[in-house]
Amino acid sequence: MNSRTSPMAKEAWLILLRAPGIGPAALRGLIAQHGSAERALLHLRGGRPANDLGEDTRRWLDAPDAARIEADLDWLGQPQHHLLGWEDPDFPSLLREIPGAPAALFVVGDASLLWMPQVAMVGSRSASANGIATTRRFSRALAQAGFTVTSGMADGIDGAAHEAALDAGCPTVAVLGTGPDLVYPRKHQALAARIAERGALVSEFPPGTPGKAEHFPRRNRIISGLALGTLVVEAGLKSGSLITARYASEQGREVFAIPGSINNPLARGCHQLIRDGARLTETAEEIIGELSTQAIALADRLRAVLHPRNEQAFGGMDNSSDGARVRDPDYIRLLAAMGHDEIGLDVLGERTGFGIAALSSMLLVLELDGEVCSTRAGTYTRLAAG
Repeated sequence: MNSRTSPMAKEAWLILLRAPGIGPAALRGLIAQHGSAERALLHLRGGRPANDLGEDTRRWLDAPDAARIEADLDWLGQPQHHLLGWEDPDFPSLLREIPGAPAALFVVGDASLLWMPQVAMVGSRSASANGIATTRRFSRALAQAGFTVTSGMADGIDGAAHEAALDAGCPTVAVLGTGPDLVYPRKHQALAARIAERGALVSEFPPGTPGKAEHFPRRNRIISGLALGTLVVEAGLKSGSLITARYASEQGREVFAIPGSINNPLARGCHQLIRDGARLTETAEEIIGELSTQAIALADRLRAVLHPRNEQAFGGMDNSSDGARVRDPDYIRLLAAMGHDEIGLDVLGERTGFGIAALSSMLLVLELDGEVCSTRAGTYTRLAAG
């Protein structure tokens, strides 16, 4: 939720998300039916028959833990801490489409990244040295091509994918199996801090939620659901990465798998995926080529969303093929503010007055149109006159 969201709306969401017995599907239905968390909460408290709710649920809704909710609100009050509810226009479009989507997301860092074209990279926690090297090579190439690398911040392949993207000066998204304020495994404290600063940490679980075995398979559907495609680097036949790949397939997303030696047990999961229809993948360029059209379509969708939402802030967009680049005054203003040197989002924000989310979206459109390119340092360079 953005800073304009009222405290009452935030409190209603927090109460509903912590209510025992109300899962994501039921909560999405309530929000769709009533239009907001506040109205849904009022309905549950007063308008719904008591026998429709369990005793624990009713007790919580009538008298939630005030200290717990206050602590959640304090957490949300910190810089770069967000709650994106189901009715929020900033809730990521691709994730909204999947079966069993979360009702809300807690985010630390740049929430606008969740709208960017993403590739999920997953694999074994006990990865081989060759698997780690392959992961770093693919992650770096995908990130430098403009895709945000998304993973689960686990040991092995996940951690290597995040680190390689960050080392290339690019953002990365980590989906957690804990609350957004906790780090698992603990050894990744420094990595989590880097991701929060340069990318985004995402969780459907409220602050303070510890890691439980059942949380990690659940978070896998979000990893694949945020991404245009999922790449499995190394995986045994019982690897949790195969769960992520299965979710991706069920969600209608592309699944890529890197083959390995027949003598390597960590290649058997990838070989099984290939037998089941995943794309045998040898280079990052194959993924980039396969997903580029979908990335452009995602940018067009984002442009359509931004048009009605930001008509006043952006002065209105012309959605014709060359309108955003040439005729729209705010794109002209953005290009003029860039000059011809490398420039970061913070400086562009100061020069233009646009928010980071708006800038990220506009720059994505310009990058896909060949007007701008992103650099390894996370800055942007203008390629042609506006």
